[in-house]
Parts: sequence; structure tokens; C-alpha cells
Amino acid sequence: MSNILAIYRRELQSYFASPLAYVIAGVFWLLAGFFFVSILGGITQQVAYADSAGYASPIDVPYQFLQFFLSTLGSIALFILPILSMGLYAEERKRGTLELLATSPITNWAVALGKLLGVLTFFVTMVLPLLIYEAIVFSTTTPPFSFSIVLVAHLGLILLAAAILSLGMFISSLTDSTILAAIGTFGLVLFLWVVEILGQKLGGPAGAALGHLSLLKHYNNLTQGILDSSSLVLFGSYIVLGLFLTAQSIDAFRFQRS
Repeated sequence: MSNILAIYRRELQSYFASPLAYVIAGVFWLLAGFFFVSILGGITQQVAYADSAGYASPIDVPYQFLQFFLSTLGSIALFILPILSMGLYAEERKRGTLELLATSPITNWAVALGKLLGVLTFFVTMVLPLLIYEAIVFSTTTPPFSFSIVLVAHLGLILLAAAILSLGMFISSLTDSTILAAIGTFGLVLFLWVVEILGQKLGGPAGAALGHLSLLKHYNNLTQGILDSSSLVLFGSYIVLGLFLTAQSIDAFRFQRS
């Protein structure tokens, strides 16, 4: 545990000391803020139009806003997270410090888990300011909006980020080019994002199994407040798979060096 915490602190400090990380955070906040205002304004106009037209069916404004906004954040994360994960191991290869990590007494699992927790913590700090704006919106709702739905929806965002970052860490361990690592991670995540569409076209049991691998499908379940065990298992599986493949990749690197 002490080794994991040491790697975690080292990785987290590297993000807070990196100008690129602040640029990424700034772009993320700019895009998230723009879509926050746009989605909230669009739903408000929809409610005003429904009232003026005399529509009887009510509109659940906070629920629609939460679902649309977190769906948008998921799409933004599809581009942001590969950039955050691209240097997890690629920079170590470029600086020549990966061999020191591979031959150190610290296990590869501990190094990978510490790195993953560090970059995930940085992403969570990027999301925290947005929670303030959401809290202001939800505090004005009548009747009060269910806190459990908000909790489950944001849990989905964190699990999605952890899964993408874990897989991106594996891609980063394969190359010393951060650009290739980012592109490879984006391509893999994009495939897992739309694999449900491929499953629907394929049909049958194979198509259903393929569709179950979709990140988008299970993320949407959680953003709707549906705490489905299958979604938790899927995201957990992607996280563990990324850690396992990263550890094996570093083992192979150490074997090549020896």
C-alpha cells in the first residue's frame, strides 16, 4: 500500500505541475460550461413554450438536464481522457525511466494502480467545480430532486473515466510516442463507444454479446439513475483488464531488456 501511495503522489504531483494538464483542464471547463448553459437554457425554453402552448404533460427539468449534461460530459471525456492517459508510460519510455520502474522492487500492479489513481484523481478535480453549478440548479427545484440519482449518475462518469484511463494506460505502455498513445486510445474507446450499433446490425446472440461491451450503453444506464450490477461489472472489468494488460506489458519490456 505504501508503494501504491508513493506512485500515486508522484503521478498526481506531475499533473499539477504540468502546463499541458492545466490547458486540458481549461478546455474541459470551457466546453463543459458552454454546454451547461446551452442545455439548461434549451430545456428552460422548452418548458416556457410548453406552458405558453398549454401542454398538459409536465417536463422533468432537473432529470432531463442531468441526463443531457452528463451525456455531453461523457462525449467530451472521450476526447479529453486519451490525452490525460497518453503520457502515463510513454513519457517514462521517452525519458528512459521505465526500465527503472520495471526492475524496481515495486510490483508492476502497484505501479499501474498508483498511476491510474493519480490521473483519475486529477480528472475528478476537474469535475468538482461543475458540481457547484449543478448543486445551484438542483437546489431550486420543486419538489427537491433525488440526491441518489445525482450520485449514481456521477458515479457513472467516474467509472467511465477510470475504464478509459486504464485502457489508455495500457496503450501508453506500448509506445514511447504520446501522440500515438492518444490516437490509439481514442480509436479503442471510440470502438467500445459505438460497438452497440455494430451488435444491433449483427443480431443474434453474438450481436447481443457484442452490444453488451458498449461503454455508451452502460454509461447511459447510470446517467439515468439506474444502478445496474451489469454496468458496474462491465466498468470494473475494463479497469482490471487495463491494469492487467499494463502489468503484462511492463513484464514483457523487462524481459526484453534482460
